[in-house]
Amino acid sequence: MATVIDVFADIVCPFTHVGLRRFVSRRRDSGRDDVRLRILAWPLEIVNGAPLDADFVAEEIDQLRQTVASDLFSGFRPDVFPRSSLPALALASAASAVGIDVGEQVGLELRDQLFEKGEDLCDHDILAGVAERYGVPFGDSAQERERVLVEYVDGTHRGVKGSPHYFTPHGDFFCPALDISRDAAGHLHIQADPGSFDDFIDACFDLPLQPLGR
Repeated sequence: MATVIDVFADIVCPFTHVGLRRFVSRRRDSGRDDVRLRILAWPLEIVNGAPLDADFVAEEIDQLRQTVASDLFSGFRPDVFPRSSLPALALASAASAVGIDVGEQVGLELRDQLFEKGEDLCDHDILAGVAERYGVPFGDSAQERERVLVEYVDGTHRGVKGSPHYFTPHGDFFCPALDISRDAAGHLHIQADPGSFDDFIDACFDLPLQPLGR
């Protein structure tokens, strides 16, 4: 039986893209295909009261590429950054309704479309193409968007801090792959957090946590 890790995240969050890619890579290297991700909606435009700004996200991506993710974000284009993530989140939710594996695959694919291929996730043809490739019935209907809100409300009840926030059989982890801060002047600083990420992976794979300071 598969172990299911719930992760609340927004598709337009670059930190989530890094974290999911790192998780999938570690899972593959560890031969642990029995651990699957259920990617749930944490719509930042609802949390913050406004969609994410493309220039703000571009700053985060610039720092990520300089410090921890030079292999990612090769196709990111601020000029086509989606004005809303709700349509893509609705597709991701519809995919999860088909099955957990389909939901994971579509969640990863949508982030690749945005960050690696430079596609606008508000473009109906782009979303329809992803839906067709993975066999997901999708029309971006009010009912489909309502599922996004249901997932968001569930996240608030579970104490989600932000995107991404993971819930494992041995505790929850907020953005475990990265150490993110701003200095007194407001400059963004991002570093890898290997200790926290290893603890997260151990919790996902049902391994005993290592002592602090390893």
